[in-house]
Amino acid sequence: MEEIIYKIATAAIPILFAITLHEVAHGWMANKLGDGTARMLGRLTLNPIKHIDPIGTVVVPLLAVLSAGMLFGWAKAVPVSSRNLKNPRKDMALIAIAGPVANLLMVVFWVIVIKIAMSMSGSAVARGFIDMAWIGVYFNLILAFFNILPIPPLDGSKVLSGFVPRNVSNMMDRIEPYGLYIIIGIIFLSYNGIINISPFFNFIRNIALSLVS
Repeated sequence: MEEIIYKIATAAIPILFAITLHEVAHGWMANKLGDGTARMLGRLTLNPIKHIDPIGTVVVPLLAVLSAGMLFGWAKAVPVSSRNLKNPRKDMALIAIAGPVANLLMVVFWVIVIKIAMSMSGSAVARGFIDMAWIGVYFNLILAFFNILPIPPLDGSKVLSGFVPRNVSNMMDRIEPYGLYIIIGIIFLSYNGIINISPFFNFIRNIALSLVS
């Protein structure tokens, strides 16, 4: 029981921090580009409760742990109204990429935490900070790399839409309502051993290890 409590305690802060700042980054960039929808709806806040999505923050992480032994997920998407943007296609791409960039910046932050904690004496507190920061590095890398995949509604699809021909962008928009089911389907197929997504997580793990070593 103590081990479970310890794992929850060390994982909760970096995971909630990661998904919250990811969404706040989207809203912040949208606000800078002329769309204040997220700000008016109170989504430019570090309160994680405002960003928790029952599927992406609870169900999908559980399925991912069961299927691949790894963890990933997402928060409730920040609302953006493209009608308020001067250059909708370009601006939407900038808004989309802001999330993964925020995650990469958090990777830097957590690496610094690890370096500082490792310089401390081998106390239980230092060990706790190292474990927490390691989860922060790993989970933020997962969010950054996973979200740049060009699968609607992931951020990568919105970035790609800003550069592909209009007809391709329109096709991606039509796929977006089904994107969540595609992602859950991939996880389900992995759980049943039909496809193997563990190489993706191994790739992320190797990057994380190289950063903190």
